[in-house]
Amino acid sequence: MSIAVTEGAFGTARRLTLGGYLICLRGVMWREALRFLHQRGRLISALVRPLVWLVIFAAGWREVLGVSIMPPYHTYILYSTYVVPGLLAMVQFFYGMQSSLSMVYDREMGSMRVLLVSPFPRWFLLLSRLTASTVISILQCYAFLFLAWLWGVDVPSIGWISVLPALMLGGFMLGAMGMVLSSMVRQLENFAGVMNFVIFPMFFASSALYPLWQVQQSSPLLYDVCLLNPFTYAVELNRFCLYATLEPLSLAVVIGCTILFTAAAILAYDPARGVMARRPGAAA
Repeated sequence: MSIAVTEGAFGTARRLTLGGYLICLRGVMWREALRFLHQRGRLISALVRPLVWLVIFAAGWREVLGVSIMPPYHTYILYSTYVVPGLLAMVQFFYGMQSSLSMVYDREMGSMRVLLVSPFPRWFLLLSRLTASTVISILQCYAFLFLAWLWGVDVPSIGWISVLPALMLGGFMLGAMGMVLSSMVRQLENFAGVMNFVIFPMFFASSALYPLWQVQQSSPLLYDVCLLNPFTYAVELNRFCLYATLEPLSLAVVIGCTILFTAAAILAYDPARGVMARRPGAAA
């Protein structure tokens, strides 16, 4: 009987076509979109947090850090212009963590288990979920970018289009990082603490709020930490792409970290090879 079930499962897997994969992807994305629309507070919180930094924090530092000329900027810029790329990455980071929090909730409630027993490969289901969260985070980024433009931040016209690939790569990288963390958290209550322990150190120890050359002058150790922080390269990729230029190092690091975190997330959710299966007591 076990052999018959196994053969039936493999037969179903063989019958899956490209159209079936597209239907699955559409279903996962539609489910994530409905969840986002039913929880409008997530959109408000995603926009309020970076707007507080842009409107209040940037106003106090406008004259202090508004005299730097550095790539990709060719003239003096205001501090509010400088922090926009970092705040875009912040929007994606927080939503990626919130999406991972919902995965922990789905795992506790059993809906994620139902999804994982479908005939589609586990890696495809997780990539579909990651794609859905990335698309929604991009929409939030453009909403914030529009509000920043209304506030008076100078956004180049070409930047609205050229920043899209950076947002896609950054969304995948940060979302996959959240998936890895969610796979290592057993209880829903513990994930909120993990979010704060990861998000804020990575955000502050990056180039999101201040140029790295100033960090190097004040603290060489913190400068080295910023260079090891993958969030720094997501911010810099946004910064250069907003001005239709490309920084090869940031692109390479973001692509490499995306592949690494995605592979780790897929392995972590695999009961046969993942992190959860190797823990003591997992067999019980």
